[in-house]
Amino acid sequence: MRYSGGRVHRVEDSRLLTGRGLYVDDVALPGMVHACFVRSPYPRARIIRVGTADAVALPGVIAVFTADELNPGVHEQWHTLFGPGGPETPRPPLAEAEVRFVGDPVALVVAESRYIAEDACELVEVDYEPLTPVIDYTTAEAADDLVHAAHGSNLIGGIDLPPSESMEELFDGATHVVAETVYQQAQAAVPMETRGIVVHHSQGEITIWAATQAPHEVRAFCARLLGMAEHRIRVLMKDTGGGFGQKVMVQREEMCLMLAALQVDGPVKWIEDRRENLMAAGQARHEHGSVRIALDEDGIIQAAHIDYVEDDGAYPTPWPVLVTSSVGTLFPGPYRVERSSYTTKCIYTNTPGRSAYRGPWVFESLAREVLLDKAARQIGIDPVELRRRNLLRASDMPYTNANGLPFDYITPLENFEQALDILGYDMFRRQQARARLAGRYLGVGVCNYVEPTTPGGGMSSTEGATIRIEPSGKVNVYVAGGSSGNSIETTVAQLTADALGVDIADVAVMQGDTALSGFGAGTQGSRSGSMTAGAVSETARVLKERIVAIAAHRMEAAPEDIDLSAGRATVRGTPAVAIPFSEIASLAYFQPDALPPEVPPGLEATGRYKAVTRFNWANAAHICTCEVDITTGRVTLLRHIVSENCGAMINPNVVEGQIAGGTVQGIAGVLYEHLAYDEAGNPVATTFMDYLVPTAGEVPVIEYGHLDTPGPGPGGYKGVGEGGVLGSVPAVANAVADALSPFHVSINRLPLTPAAIIDLLEHARP
Repeated sequence: MRYSGGRVHRVEDSRLLTGRGLYVDDVALPGMVHACFVRSPYPRARIIRVGTADAVALPGVIAVFTADELNPGVHEQWHTLFGPGGPETPRPPLAEAEVRFVGDPVALVVAESRYIAEDACELVEVDYEPLTPVIDYTTAEAADDLVHAAHGSNLIGGIDLPPSESMEELFDGATHVVAETVYQQAQAAVPMETRGIVVHHSQGEITIWAATQAPHEVRAFCARLLGMAEHRIRVLMKDTGGGFGQKVMVQREEMCLMLAALQVDGPVKWIEDRRENLMAAGQARHEHGSVRIALDEDGIIQAAHIDYVEDDGAYPTPWPVLVTSSVGTLFPGPYRVERSSYTTKCIYTNTPGRSAYRGPWVFESLAREVLLDKAARQIGIDPVELRRRNLLRASDMPYTNANGLPFDYITPLENFEQALDILGYDMFRRQQARARLAGRYLGVGVCNYVEPTTPGGGMSSTEGATIRIEPSGKVNVYVAGGSSGNSIETTVAQLTADALGVDIADVAVMQGDTALSGFGAGTQGSRSGSMTAGAVSETARVLKERIVAIAAHRMEAAPEDIDLSAGRATVRGTPAVAIPFSEIASLAYFQPDALPPEVPPGLEATGRYKAVTRFNWANAAHICTCEVDITTGRVTLLRHIVSENCGAMINPNVVEGQIAGGTVQGIAGVLYEHLAYDEAGNPVATTFMDYLVPTAGEVPVIEYGHLDTPGPGPGGYKGVGEGGVLGSVPAVANAVADALSPFHVSINRLPLTPAAIIDLLEHARP
């Protein structure tokens, strides 16, 4: 029986759809107390005094913590907490001396109930001296006011690889040079489940229930923060309602709970409300880039350059400078570009710190694909034809891009052609022309991208697993990651069932518990499926050899003649002669003297996989069609097509679910979401009345095409988690621009709300 590659129903759905999932807010423990934060109403202010007497006097209040109680000692171990390359400006658990954004946590109240804690927060008196905030990241570098005076500048850092003199000469002599400055607005990850944590300190040990994507990182961070041995800390991640990068690293509120738990009797719970999440959990995407490409008379790209600047807020997590390099190095995309260069800048502002968000380098594909459409219009050729002339194809592999990235196992042109065929591109263009004669404005936008999945460096480059066959013959698999919507339970069950030759119903997956599993980097970087596949493969290989040896010894056959399937060991050629796994397990556990001399008792193995390459490349093409109402500015999406090459698919249902989720988030970023701040630094979108996200009624049915070029790792699997965002953002933006092309509208700024579209039309050149 083979499960990998099939559309297996998700094994976790029966639990989740019947309300039997276990999220952090479902954790209820004896003696539990509840935490709530006092937050700054100012984007920047000096803290004069924090008065807690009235709050402490409220019946039911356990404690009120300020920076004086929680922060001491954290500064001294700052670089130990984050390691080399970490922030040089400390990220204090609670604000001290100065608040740096609206929502900055100033005090922590712990009470018998959340209701009492919230009431007590209202009684904490904080005297502030407002200071001039730095809000506009585009002017912050030259501002006299500093977000962090100790840093000495609002420029955090950057990478400076400007065009060489010969490259500038190439731009000067090119037949066509196309340039644009593209802006993307601030957005939030808005997971369905907000952040949450329960911390229980008892008898020198700590147990943490966390809404996280990386339980082992939570444990490691807590150990560093509190100066405890890791084996005295247990982190449990059961179900997590989405993370999208926001829940990879420990943030300041979680730090506060870890520190407060040492001073409070009983477990302490904090669950973030939606307003807090939108105000303080982190921003993403707020950035712009000045981009240009040089093309010859035939539209062949000769050179590309991007000057990229991003808003990193007051306390970015993770440290952003190295992360920005992906925008520059990936800017040429899946196209033949002989020369490329880039610069990046990271800027402090008095807004929430930048946090990871699905497809954090999406700007490179947005800027590039918008520029390619502009180039096609300037040259006078169809944007599809321009891309055909420049796209890499399977026969070009392996290929090293102009910035030194080694591409392989990708099929950009082939995926693009597949997507065009699914749409019926020529037919759509005819339909579009007829619609314009009738006063309707349809548009089509395309995007091609290449995505580095399964990072092959640092802690992300390895993953472990433990597989145990119980005496009953049932199989337990222990993996480090947890369920955050990425279907890892189903993936692991499929892989294990195939590797051992058992029924998938006999496989149970244990995950997200640091006391049970070996270290793992968690869900990030489009790594979970491919890395877990490697871990299961390595571990199952050892266990399978043991099973085969026991079965061969028992049936007096050669090991090479033993087949494993349907939970049984059989001798090849005589399938009627079989030993079920339950009997093999019984021998392994209860009759060790009956085992072959070289086989140890028991049926349990632990293995660890190391990525075989630095990058495991995936690629895709997105095509979006839409209609724009030029009277109201409303955009109606008609079709969205994705042709993906993520290698062999463990489960097409899961792959398509991941693509769909990312695609919808990309659509939301183009048309709806905006984490807006006014000029004074006040957030104006802290509820879903103002921060708009699409519902099922606003997105089209997503159509899929697949090309499966196996990658270099086990099973040929690649990652697929972030690609939907990378392709949908440019495709939707270009579709709107194409619909409005009769009005000579130039789109270079998101979001494309109805008001923004009407403004573009009103200022369009005739």
